Amino acid sequence: MRIRRANEGDMPAIQRLLRQVEQVHHEGRPDLFRAGAQKYTDGELAVLLHDESRPVFVACEEDAVLGYAFCIFQRPHSHILTDICTLYIDDLCVDAAQRGRGVGRALFEFVKAFARRSGCYNLTLNVWACNASAMRFYERCGLAPQKVGLEAIL
Repeated sequence: MRIRRANEGDMPAIQRLLRQVEQVHHEGRPDLFRAGAQKYTDGELAVLLHDESRPVFVACEEDAVLGYAFCIFQRPHSHILTDICTLYIDDLCVDAAQRGRGVGRALFEFVKAFARRSGCYNLTLNVWACNASAMRFYERCGLAPQKVGLEAIL
């Protein structure tokens, strides 16, 4: 398995994996996530793949994309927060058929090393409370809660 920057040739596989993630979210929170929704159009995804401030990585075996990680460089614009660079993992997915093979861990470790090489202070992400398996995965990767989002449905 090798991990590299995603390119436009990876778009069909990435779109397929994005649909898997959207289905998990829809099943967990159908009040928030539409069934069958597409996160990015092909045009939006193509633009994103060329945006240096939002790197996208894929884990591949031969020509097959096994998983991806969408990332975003962030800097606070605040008078009270320190001026650090964060690499935010916007989305990390491993094909459901490939889970349990270490693909997710390899992607996470690759992104972590990329963040370190890029001079980032930290690596952050969000996990939906309905996605307990993702929470367990990230805890096994050494992440700990930074902040907690709460809601009251009205």
